[in-house]
Amino acid sequence: MKVYLPAIDGLVPNQIVRTMRAFLEFCYIARRNIHTPQSLDHLQEAMERFHHYRKIFQDEGVRVEDYSLPRQHSMRHYYDATWDFGAPNGLCSSITESKHIKAVKEPWRRSNRFEALGQMLTTNQRLDKLSASRMDFIDRGMIEKANKSKQLLPALADADGAIDDPRTPAYVKLASRSKRQHRFNPTGLPSHTDQPTFNLLLREFLRDQINALNPLSHLAELPVFADPIFIHYSAAATFYAPSDPSGIQGMRREHIRATPSWRKGAPRFDCVFVKQDVQREDSPYPRFDVARIFVFFSFKFNDRRYECALVHWFEWADHCPDEDTGMWIVDRGASGTSRPALSIIPIQRILRAAHLIPMFGRTNIPRDVTHTNALDQFRLFYVNKYADHHTFEVLHLP
Repeated sequence: MKVYLPAIDGLVPNQIVRTMRAFLEFCYIARRNIHTPQSLDHLQEAMERFHHYRKIFQDEGVRVEDYSLPRQHSMRHYYDATWDFGAPNGLCSSITESKHIKAVKEPWRRSNRFEALGQMLTTNQRLDKLSASRMDFIDRGMIEKANKSKQLLPALADADGAIDDPRTPAYVKLASRSKRQHRFNPTGLPSHTDQPTFNLLLREFLRDQINALNPLSHLAELPVFADPIFIHYSAAATFYAPSDPSGIQGMRREHIRATPSWRKGAPRFDCVFVKQDVQREDSPYPRFDVARIFVFFSFKFNDRRYECALVHWFEWADHCPDEDTGMWIVDRGASGTSRPALSIIPIQRILRAAHLIPMFGRTNIPRDVTHTNALDQFRLFYVNKYADHHTFEVLHLP
């Protein structure tokens, strides 16, 4: 699902690509935790596009007879059902299935398989009584409550996903461990004589920060900086994503890597969504830019701690998403833009990780392309809005 559209784009008729796009957009819109009349209109429009473009499978002889698939037919009822009962918000058969296991399958296995219904009901009653007794014993101080957090801590220490933190604005936190130097060329760019050095970028960043903190300051000269810098190989982004598998407050956390060796292998420099300095209401582009993290670092200057990232910008290749896949396209080597290819930004501008997929086209992919070097081998990339529900909300423009 997450990589299917770019993989088939250019290899099959574009109506097939548009069929899959319409179906994915329908699924993501349907799973929103809050619906408005506008979102339901978008849901209905995606459903109509799906039923229109899927005729290509009949025209090409893939499916000779008419469509009578129950799951596809059920799409027609989502619009009215949502008006009647509210947003499904991820409701699916897996919820009742998990309860079915505890209430039916496991008691059945404990029975002797002969007139099992009465035995199953007795098993469930006794399990409920044991659970209630345990809670009563815990309240009376007769037994200690099992501390599951300590048991799960090692397994969850490096896991991305749901967290039960209270709802807060999105934030990014650097890894606690740091190093004094980076043992890999972080830019991955040719070392031309006109390429700005890291020291120059850092001094320009400090000048801009000083001017931003003090409205009366109009510092033109670059400040002198010679203090130690601490390199961090990862950062954790926490953000509100109610339509994803998140905690009870809708919060989700994921790790962003910028390391010279990922799991004793090749380097890994992730891509991210970056909040724009100034958002223009009339801009045709999404409200976030796309960049690749080359270095996470921190330092102190004038008794103030800065947490920053060296990023390489991707530029939007067009004023609208791709007509077939519905994804925005970015250019890694765009020139002639108003900003330099490399910049230093505060980590507070980072929202979360971004998933980029190369535009493969119709040519064969070289055998030396792997998941570790694909970002360096191609120039144009799809920004995958189907990576998860939160990314879809960030990038989807009906």
